Amino acid sequence: MKYSLIVPVYNRREEIDELLESLLSQTYDSFEVVVVEDGSSESCDDIIKKYQDKINIQYFYKDNSGPGASRNFGMGKAKGDWFVIFDSDCLIPDHYLSAVDAYLVSNNVDTYGGPDKAHESFTNTQKAIDWAMTSYVTTGGIRGSDKSLDDYQPRSFNMGIKREVFDKVGGYGKIWPGEDPDLSFRIKNAGYSVGFIKDAYVYHKRRIDFKKFAQQVYKFGVVRNILSKWHKGTGKLVYAFPTLFLVGSSVCLILGIAVSWYLAIPVLLIAIIMFIEALITRKNLIIAFLAVPAAFIQLGGYGYGYLKSFIKIRLLGQDEKKAFASFFFK
Repeated sequence: MKYSLIVPVYNRREEIDELLESLLSQTYDSFEVVVVEDGSSESCDDIIKKYQDKINIQYFYKDNSGPGASRNFGMGKAKGDWFVIFDSDCLIPDHYLSAVDAYLVSNNVDTYGGPDKAHESFTNTQKAIDWAMTSYVTTGGIRGSDKSLDDYQPRSFNMGIKREVFDKVGGYGKIWPGEDPDLSFRIKNAGYSVGFIKDAYVYHKRRIDFKKFAQQVYKFGVVRNILSKWHKGTGKLVYAFPTLFLVGSSVCLILGIAVSWYLAIPVLLIAIIMFIEALITRKNLIIAFLAVPAAFIQLGGYGYGYLKSFIKIRLLGQDEKKAFASFFFK
């Protein structure tokens, strides 16, 4: 068997149901699915049973140890030559595996990644968050393309790894979030090649509201300094841009209130640019309006997390596992 699809799940019954349903229509049908229940209090075993006669599926329940360890567990049980990693909140278009197989037949790579998009069934908030996480205006295209301001790093919502790479590199670490760029760095350092498959996209739900989104991007900002410490030479100025945005926009707004509203104009211009870009790319007025607060949350949350971890880890020299203990599974 060539492909084993690895999906960790934690208390997301409805999501795993939707993901498995989306796999029924794959045009490439020689694959297995390995679902790893990561100590959920709401088991999805009854949902798995719905698909056992329709898909080649393995299901395992284990104690909670995080998504990275669950993916490692699943890859240890898988039979395929390639491990394809999905998050449970993804929907997989019917051409996905066909696109992957066609690319891998023509390109000799050891691991790959692909982009993510917003499905038409997603809420406007989810679509606005999707824009904020993939737009060149907000992220420099780091997450959605191999042509970005930084070296492309596959993400574990849509990532493929050869079995031999997993055996050599050792899979995901115990940090979360940040376990996927950590693995990508180790794969690159081991001399393996990485490909980007534009047509192998998934529909990724991400966070369902702005509060959860803010918590997520804050964590992304925190772990970036941890990863830069672990992997020498990977720290890039582009990672500090959200912090510069946070500080600069805060200063402009404070001066705009305290001195003159003219001083807040730069923030207004940035918001207008975001709105126009989102309107052009998403072609929806509501999504364009929601994209502006989504972008400010994305940049502000990430920038705050990055600044906080920079001070604690880089300036004060604190141990990351003590300073941010909740980011590590034991």
